[in-house]
Amino acid sequence: MASTAGRPGRVAKLPPRERILDAAEELFQNEGIRRVGVQAIAERAETTKMAIYRHFETKDALVAEWLRIIAAEYQAVFDRVEAEHPGRPREQILGVARFIAEGLPTISHRGCPFINSLAELPDRSHPARQVIEQHKARQTRRMVAMCAEAGLPDPEQTAAEITFVLEGAQVSMQNGSIDRPGDRVLRIVSGILDRHPAPRGASRGASD
Repeated sequence: MASTAGRPGRVAKLPPRERILDAAEELFQNEGIRRVGVQAIAERAETTKMAIYRHFETKDALVAEWLRIIAAEYQAVFDRVEAEHPGRPREQILGVARFIAEGLPTISHRGCPFINSLAELPDRSHPARQVIEQHKARQTRRMVAMCAEAGLPDPEQTAAEITFVLEGAQVSMQNGSIDRPGDRVLRIVSGILDRHPAPRGASRGASD
């Protein structure tokens, strides 16, 4: 989902629902969920509040749909690395880590949308927070499955370590506390995988 900022004529050419989602993405990312009202989204999308409510019953529903789209994009990364490296789970894991590492420069000035949203949505019953929690649970299950397929002992523990590294890198990049976080992420994840050589006959992927 690409932002329409800085593209004259782009907004008017998009269908109303997509214009609204693009405007919401830009404003939520740059200004935060709580600070952005429906009127501001309507103005950015070149539409009206009434039009927004025709597509989304409430602002909360709009926030949830925005995060649902982002979650789908992250899940697509798992699909892509599995398709690119069939039968090579270690390379798949490194592919996910590489995606995070390469996206860190964007994180540095906008922040992770999931982390930022969780900070603004303390109520666990909020529909957008439920989207995030379901996405993270699904992501964890997929990482555990990759670790199990790679023959790593205690796949749940290994998946937890990798998840802590990837999510911690995003926070560190945003606050500037660690230099070269992208390079370090890949080295740390590679090190986690290299602690446990692949079983005989299994493919090691990039750790060869």
